[in-house]
Amino acid sequence: MTMHDERITLRQILDHAREATELVQGKDEKLLDDDRVLFLAVTRLLSIVGEAATRLSQQKRAELPQIAWRKIIGLRNILNHAYDLVDNPTLWNILQNDVPQLVAELDKLDLPEEAE
Repeated sequence: MTMHDERITLRQILDHAREATELVQGKDEKLLDDDRVLFLAVTRLLSIVGEAATRLSQQKRAELPQIAWRKIIGLRNILNHAYDLVDNPTLWNILQNDVPQLVAELDKLDLPEEAE
């Protein structure tokens, strides 16, 4: 079995989280109600972030305790399996607070320039 470079997975998490943040930057929370394409885009991006987080080893997650891995993976589970329970105010709060914090933490790491 080939060894997976977890730095690439971290880069994928960073890239998708950053894109989600950029999509809502300067916008109003009400837009999640009004713009179905935006809602679908950010939920898909956050789902990818959570899926990528599941691919990281327990050891790698333990090396980065400042990142709320369980919450990230939990959000992925909700977005993929309990999507009818997603409420826009909570999603907006995550996009405005948690995702930028995740981006800031991952920006501190020495990650490859591009995810493969």
